[in-house]
Amino acid sequence: MAGRGRPSRATVYARLDRALQELNGRLGGLPSPTEAQDIWSDIWHLEAHHSTALEGNTLVLREVQALLDQGRAVGSKSLREYNEVKGYGDAAKWVYGQALEPDAWDGRLVSLSELRFIHHTAMTPVWDVAPHPDATDREGPGNFREHDIHPFAEGMTPPSWPLVPGQIQDWIDDVCDLGKKIEAGHELDHPLPEELARIHNVFERIHPFIDGNGRTGRLTLNLILVRLGYPPIIVLKRQREVYLSAMRRADGGDCGSLGELIARAMEDNLNRFIVPNVAGPARLVPLAALADRDFSMAALRQAAQRGRLKAVQGSDGVWRSSRKWVEAYRASKHRPAATRKSSAGPS
Repeated sequence: MAGRGRPSRATVYARLDRALQELNGRLGGLPSPTEAQDIWSDIWHLEAHHSTALEGNTLVLREVQALLDQGRAVGSKSLREYNEVKGYGDAAKWVYGQALEPDAWDGRLVSLSELRFIHHTAMTPVWDVAPHPDATDREGPGNFREHDIHPFAEGMTPPSWPLVPGQIQDWIDDVCDLGKKIEAGHELDHPLPEELARIHNVFERIHPFIDGNGRTGRLTLNLILVRLGYPPIIVLKRQREVYLSAMRRADGGDCGSLGELIARAMEDNLNRFIVPNVAGPARLVPLAALADRDFSMAALRQAAQRGRLKAVQGSDGVWRSSRKWVEAYRASKHRPAATRKSSAGPS
């Protein structure tokens, strides 16, 4: 059951579905990197920061930005930490670019060579300065492990290493089958976010590499998402315990919590980065995409309901306005009270 003031899981899924329909139906889908470099740069910085922080990296966001944008190692962190972020940033940049402007993409959501490439790109810089102490020469970046993994503290035991190639091929086939179902409009066995949660969890349970499975799994999930026309996700470092708890529940077959986390992350990136930038000044978008430091979504909705912000409520119950109308409302808020009263005419 949802807590007081917190929407139910079904509501979160329905809200995401409407937002995706709006993005792909009315707003023309995801922008390409060349069309909206700033959007992808912002997501790139945050994803590299938070995804490596989930694994213990201590670089703060401004250090990540300086490293990725200027190649400068700001601060006094270890070379290993800088190289972790550099490798992740390079892999994420490839994920976004390859997904949106593909070179000879064959239509599959992911291939074995792409999975290996993502791991190789993400892990090579850190491996160059701090290789895994137990790795053999055949277990470097891009190569599957040839060690068995001890059971995790939570109880999950990855498969014995000889089983990894076959299980990863089955996983890739499963992901590609899911893509075909979605493209054909077929009904899925479970809500979309929970299908995404399932494939993410299965990858992590296979644990195909000796190191870097969490980073590679999140990067590969984002490749899948963007190729489906959906926004990539960022699991925030403050969500680490929630994320790990959801993964443990998914280990036991319950993908609901992880699906909800993924759905919220997709919607957050939509509203925070993508929709406000792809919508023109006069285009109507949900209020969530227009909220900023001055006006929260609740404040905009209240203004719309009171007729102070020009907005329309659709048949789906969602209030929509435009950047142009919000700017007009902002300007009216900043005018002196006497001016606002006189411009309103006689009472």
